[in-house]
Amino acid sequence: MADENESVGDFTGRVVVVTGANSGIGLAAAHEFARRGARVGLVGRDTGRLDAAVAAVRATGGEDADVRGFRSDFAVFDSVRELAASLAGAYPAIDVLCNNAGGVNPGRASTVDGYELTMQANHLSPFLLTNLLRDRLAGGRVVNTSSDAHGSGALDPDALDSPGRYRAMTVYGTSKQANILFAAEAAKRWPDILSYSYHPGVVRTRFGRDSRLFTFFYKMAPFLRTPEKGADTMVWLAGTDPSTVDNGGYYVDRRLTTPSAKIADSTLPARLWAASEKAVRLA
Repeated sequence: MADENESVGDFTGRVVVVTGANSGIGLAAAHEFARRGARVGLVGRDTGRLDAAVAAVRATGGEDADVRGFRSDFAVFDSVRELAASLAGAYPAIDVLCNNAGGVNPGRASTVDGYELTMQANHLSPFLLTNLLRDRLAGGRVVNTSSDAHGSGALDPDALDSPGRYRAMTVYGTSKQANILFAAEAAKRWPDILSYSYHPGVVRTRFGRDSRLFTFFYKMAPFLRTPEKGADTMVWLAGTDPSTVDNGGYYVDRRLTTPSAKIADSTLPARLWAASEKAVRLA
């Protein structure tokens, strides 16, 4: 990824927080940020894998690298609140927050907070975390990992739990629509913070590990991208000249892309924001 990202530049001294950094594109991005001199905060759910990731990224950054691990479970809002407090205590300012954690659940499951698991992990918890860190992010950037699977979603801000028959990829696509709309609305509400969303491509990772079918696909499909390639647009958006990109935009392979017409309704971003505030008890 180093050659692909030469246009991104130096991150020396900048604080970059990456969620979902235990493996896959989150870990690949963390390595690249550390290689470029960033102070990197890795967020993950599994303590053992998080410790291993931190050690590996620290080795990339060198003996003086500032690389820290923060455990959090995005299926629990209180855990996200604890994470925000820990990050705020560790970093007076955060230059980049990469909202990368997420996944897909093969069947309907509810969290302890009473919400559908995929929507909470992929959108509501990142929304909560970003809002709680809003002051720390002033003058910085937020990069949301979305997916072209958003085209299969069916977002209704008044029904974030996707009631009715559960279709895993439809629910996942709906959460990815939310990632795009969150970035677009944040750009309007927080002019001092740059916000973007992007599609990483279909990447060979541990994604969908709770489903045998998804696990087989992500291990065996021959056309999948490497995590490093999938992380390329994330790292680019985190560091490229802001005058060359659109605040609130959705990017695919570093190119500004129009999202699915399913989320073209101009009222959706604000409606989603209000529903999300209510869900995470911010309003």
